[in-house]
Amino acid sequence: MVNKKKDVTLQFEFSRAPYKLTSAAVADELATNTEFGLTEAEVKVRLDKYGHNKLDGSSGVSLLNVVAKQCANAMGLVLVLAMALSYGVNDYVEGGVITAVIILNIVIGIFQEYKAEKTIDSLRSLSSPTATVVRDGNLIHVPSLQVVPGDIVDVKTGDSIPADLRLFESMNFESDEALLTGESLPVLKDPDLTFPIDDTCGVGDRINLAYSSSTVTKGRARGIVIGTGMATEIGKIAASLAGKKRKTNRSLNARKYGAFQPVKGLSLRIYDAIGSFLGLTVGTPLQRKLAILAYALLIFACLLALIVFAVNSFDATHEVTIYAISLGIAIIPESLIAVLTITMAIGMRRMASRQVIVRKLDALEALGGVTNICSDKTGTLTQGKMITRQAYVPGAGLYTVLNTTSPNNPKSGKVICLEYSGGDLPQIPVSDKDISEKPNEETLPQRVPALEAFLQGAALCNLASVRFDEEKKSWQAIGDPTEIALQVFAARFDSGKKEYLAAGWTQLAEYPFDSDVKRMSVVFEGPARSQGLTGNREVIVFAKGAVERILDLCIGVGYGNHQEVITDKKKQQILEVVNNLASQGLRVLALARRVIANPKSSYLDIPRDIVEKDLVLIGLAGLYDPPRIETKGAVKQCMDAGIRVHMLTGDHPGTAEAIAREVGIIPSQMGMLPSRISDNLVMTATQFDDLSDEQVDELDTLPRVIARCAPQTKVRMIEAIHRRSGFAAMTGDGVNDSPSLKMADVGIAMGQEGSDVAKTASDLVLTDDNFASIVSAVEEGRRMFDNIQKFVLHLLSANVAEVILLVIGLAFKDDDGLSVFPLAPLQILWINMITSPGPAFGLSLEPASDDIMERPPHDTKKGVFPWEIILDTMIYGFLMGACLLMSFTIIVYGHGDGNLGYECNSNYNDSCHLVFKARAAMFSQLTWLILISAWEFKSIRRSMFRLSKSSEHKFPFFRDMYANKFLFYSVLLAAVSVFPVMYIPGLNDKVFKMKPITWEWSLLAAVMIIYVCGIELWKMMKRKMDWFTTKNPKLARKNTLAV
Repeated sequence: MVNKKKDVTLQFEFSRAPYKLTSAAVADELATNTEFGLTEAEVKVRLDKYGHNKLDGSSGVSLLNVVAKQCANAMGLVLVLAMALSYGVNDYVEGGVITAVIILNIVIGIFQEYKAEKTIDSLRSLSSPTATVVRDGNLIHVPSLQVVPGDIVDVKTGDSIPADLRLFESMNFESDEALLTGESLPVLKDPDLTFPIDDTCGVGDRINLAYSSSTVTKGRARGIVIGTGMATEIGKIAASLAGKKRKTNRSLNARKYGAFQPVKGLSLRIYDAIGSFLGLTVGTPLQRKLAILAYALLIFACLLALIVFAVNSFDATHEVTIYAISLGIAIIPESLIAVLTITMAIGMRRMASRQVIVRKLDALEALGGVTNICSDKTGTLTQGKMITRQAYVPGAGLYTVLNTTSPNNPKSGKVICLEYSGGDLPQIPVSDKDISEKPNEETLPQRVPALEAFLQGAALCNLASVRFDEEKKSWQAIGDPTEIALQVFAARFDSGKKEYLAAGWTQLAEYPFDSDVKRMSVVFEGPARSQGLTGNREVIVFAKGAVERILDLCIGVGYGNHQEVITDKKKQQILEVVNNLASQGLRVLALARRVIANPKSSYLDIPRDIVEKDLVLIGLAGLYDPPRIETKGAVKQCMDAGIRVHMLTGDHPGTAEAIAREVGIIPSQMGMLPSRISDNLVMTATQFDDLSDEQVDELDTLPRVIARCAPQTKVRMIEAIHRRSGFAAMTGDGVNDSPSLKMADVGIAMGQEGSDVAKTASDLVLTDDNFASIVSAVEEGRRMFDNIQKFVLHLLSANVAEVILLVIGLAFKDDDGLSVFPLAPLQILWINMITSPGPAFGLSLEPASDDIMERPPHDTKKGVFPWEIILDTMIYGFLMGACLLMSFTIIVYGHGDGNLGYECNSNYNDSCHLVFKARAAMFSQLTWLILISAWEFKSIRRSMFRLSKSSEHKFPFFRDMYANKFLFYSVLLAAVSVFPVMYIPGLNDKVFKMKPITWEWSLLAAVMIIYVCGIELWKMMKRKMDWFTTKNPKLARKNTLAV
């Protein structure tokens, strides 16, 4: 049976409960392969059959909520009030038109916002926890939504388990199932256990299963998906708990919280309901600010209406009421919220196309203000594709891999061994620039005992696997790039983990890599009849990790006849080798071992500090991870944009400094900088953490590179940036990175290698783990922020002009002593609802300006309303209003006789001819001035006749205007729309209260010239006087000196 509706989850029917079946039996029933997983074709079939892996009732877009948002906003309320007043004074034509506009506005708004919200919802789902699955023999990352029964899933510490699993492989694996069972302690799992057929144990006792939504607290495991979505144990609970969680303090329970609680709870519930209904307590900070602005304008509109009544001696006649309606409509930018919502949806979509998934809309607003980016090195600044270039084995020499760029192929390149016991390293190529692929046809170096011990450590203390795919005729690797590099090196000697396990090595325990201790270790039992190094059934600890952390646990160095006690002098010699390797940009890891004299029967409950002691160093591995090609350019972009880049890495200081210098984070010639700056550019986490907050604040510059970085060091760096009034973005991938991701202004998780805990704590997720994508996100954030300012300026300046025209227009009195409005209510409505939204939306689609990454970050405290925008709004609004008043005065008092007739606010009569023509002129002028403003506001500072500094065209105006086709055609269509409204009989005088104009078109041409010249003059003054800006040469100098 095929399930057509993917939101409904079907359950796979097993012969008996999966916890009563062996893992092999479960795999057979699900027709899956534990080594190769499902094929993509089979996944598609199962996705159609079983549905998406999600719970019913998960948050989505509610059409009812969208309708409520459209009806309950300041703009809508003004129109409703205007409609009521129109009907109240028996102006049914105007009331009917306003009613139609309200309905049309709601329908269009619902369609646009629902579509936008659906876009946002679908893009947000891409950032949901991902699952690591084996498909077609490859380990890949997919959204948890796409996991199907039969998938083979890998989980490790920090992951959120994507579905119910029947485990078949694990190592020290524990999961937190408190959400499911209420058990506060993590549960240790045993995949080899199979329960009897008649056993009816509870969910919490089925320790061969792992459950959806539980979190891995320790170890790693691999399992077969047995249930997804509502067919999981957590889904069964969700089905019985259909309800919404209330905010704190909203309870009405007096017995539990006190006698006053019902009043308090009810008040807060009412506050939440009203705030949510009006849009004041929901949405992003910018959306809430604009909602507050809208209601402030609504209050102001009421005050202006009061002024209208006061000027007319509170004689609430039909005409006075209509004038008040006009003024109320004029002050509100009806399309502002709708344009903002659509802009954010498009911004999220553009971000997704640039490999950045937005989890929280707040981040869209924050990105443009980022002043500091703190980034990891491996896989973000670098390619994350490592090759073991050199391996130093004490007593054997320096093993070097040449002529290979294939990280997964152990048969490519050549391995040579050079005698080496310290001092300068032989000069060999470590860059991929002049290296060509060559088959490994040469004889491998001799396998001496010391090398064999090193290979054992590299292969066994390792979770990666390497295999040759016969079907694809290529080498495939699964695992962490660092471990793949070591596994491939061991496989060059036919000594991979697979070979050792086949020879009888048995794993007893595993202590996973931890970012606090910076090492990993395993306990293995040697083969029963070993003829090799480890003797008969020896139990050996293998460890690998950061050199300093491993050395601190070592009592010796070397192997066999070459083993010697480690002394301070010997340690210094080893560190010298490490520095020499690191100076070439190699990431250096130490490998150590220990033979346990008195093995224990089990190591599952033995603390790692008991096992990881008295080690013997058996070698150093130098891994080369080349910087991404685009990283250097991205770092330079940041420097030009006033953004400081910090590398926070767990690597050796020498490695970190070499890569930082290569990508431009620190200068190549640090000696040219003052010592007070150069001395602090590169630090270790120990050095940085030893400084007090006061000492950190006294530094001329914060470190650009922190090596051996721990999670708490990242938190301290964020705090230091905040104390300097900086706005920080922080990358992270591990469980322990969650505090720094939450504390950062913009937390950025890695989509490929990041844990689900880190993704949950983040604001953005990088789907490609690439530093350049962060820079693209910042650029996109700045573009969107600029465009929001442009369309806000466009809408509000028009409102200011309308208010000025109508307020001063109160002075124009007719024969009855009543004010005659220069613009009719429906004319204003037409301009605000038909003319303005198209160009405003077109401005939101503007491409980034040439200099968007050549200016400093914007002030996040001022948001979209810095002084420049506030002043621009007032100046352009006053200029537009002045032009309109001038034209109205010329038409009525210059060319006309000044007779404003009587009752011209409601109907046409012979005395109203002059007023109706003047209104038509105001309508056409205001419309076209607003439209030319849209083109002018393509740049807030540069002339619309030359928007790009780098343009080589003599007159690029038409080319620049046509570049944004949506804006171009929306301006043209809105300009043409003036003519049918003005010249169709009945529509012009009965609805819009105007008459066709003739010579008045010449006034429009004059006003357009005056208005454009005024804007261009103001822009030129801003550029020449350097108002509201920071000079770029100073900015560049600051970044160069790292101040």
